[in-house]
Amino acid sequence: MSSRLPGFYRLGIAERRRRLLEASGLPESRLAAIDPGALSVEVADGMIENVVGTYALPFAIAVNFTIDGKDALVPMAVEEPSVVAAASNAARMTRPLGFLSEVAAPVMIGQIQVTHVDDVDAGSTALREAAASLLEDARVLVPRLAERGGGPIGLEVRILARPPGPDGGMLVVHLHVDCRDAMGANLVNTLCEALADRVARIARGRPGLRILSNLTDGRTVTVRCRIEDAALAGEGLGPDVRHAIASASRFAELDPYRAATHNKGIMNGVDAVLVATGQDWRAVEAGAHAYAARTGAYRPLAVWRERETYLEGELVMPLAVGTVGGALHSHPGARLALELAGIDHAERLASIAASAGLATNLAALRALATEGIQRGHMELHARGVARAAGATGELVDRVAAELSACGDVKPDRAREVLARLKESP
Repeated sequence: MSSRLPGFYRLGIAERRRRLLEASGLPESRLAAIDPGALSVEVADGMIENVVGTYALPFAIAVNFTIDGKDALVPMAVEEPSVVAAASNAARMTRPLGFLSEVAAPVMIGQIQVTHVDDVDAGSTALREAAASLLEDARVLVPRLAERGGGPIGLEVRILARPPGPDGGMLVVHLHVDCRDAMGANLVNTLCEALADRVARIARGRPGLRILSNLTDGRTVTVRCRIEDAALAGEGLGPDVRHAIASASRFAELDPYRAATHNKGIMNGVDAVLVATGQDWRAVEAGAHAYAARTGAYRPLAVWRERETYLEGELVMPLAVGTVGGALHSHPGARLALELAGIDHAERLASIAASAGLATNLAALRALATEGIQRGHMELHARGVARAAGATGELVDRVAAELSACGDVKPDRAREVLARLKESP
């Protein structure tokens, strides 16, 4: 499979679908999963409560990605203009090496809170001494997962508060669970519920909350890429653009206000992949931002550094995803997204999502360093306004070009331009 599809964005939808099937090797019938009505109201009603209908997002494919030496068609579901185009363009600049990833073991953290512990030191010691027995009890609850090399693998005890206080002495037990190809939320919550009473008895306290943590700082993915000066900008401007992007990275490293927007640019790509593949993108968002602030100051998740003739980027973030369970049981579009991307295990999905995040971050910084990000946004916005005004075919580009040129990207203006162009030869 090759993700290098030059001019893909210029094609009509029918031709894009044909080229996508050709590149992925899937039968045409599989694309029915993203046709209108593919997610029926009846299926949706079984997914969440109080369903009254379904809500659609554009489903697109970002092209040009090479990840760990293998091309990937990257599915994205997102409403924001330019995200898909930006990711595709940035991915093209990283070729032929593309993105290189390292994915940590899929270990989630379950938290068991214990309150009103009179002697937190004795309680924590007792829990550590019972760790092996507690882990054995937990493994018995998930025999099939343990057979596949996963399951509970560690137990950690932390003292959070000493008496007196409104909750007395407080401990928290972290249960570390290797979830294999599952995101693992339900699994971890079930294990914490099962162990909570025994944990509290051992600590001589009361059981409190028992739930997973979305700060999955042991389940991280690292993605790196490099872009040669010639790919960054033509006419010998590569070194200037390289310097400007590295400077923007340092700005984010020094200022949390900039870092928040820097990280939002990363999550543009990450979230679009997660939504398309039926993941809990809210959990990943929460974990990403908590991880960015783990030192006590909010920092960028990705940094960029200048080398002699190229730019080098690195992204490190927690990324808990799954290829089994969750919405994948019922959402046909999510299952199709995994097939299109050639994803058969959670590690590959994490690599693809993080690579998309680094790509959108690169594209945003490059735009800011060169022509400005607003111009690209407005060009795509102008095309949308042109279509909403009734433009079709080549008139979309002609109306959008005139709207962008005059800076008046509004529906009334678009209708005026369209009417005039239709009257002219």
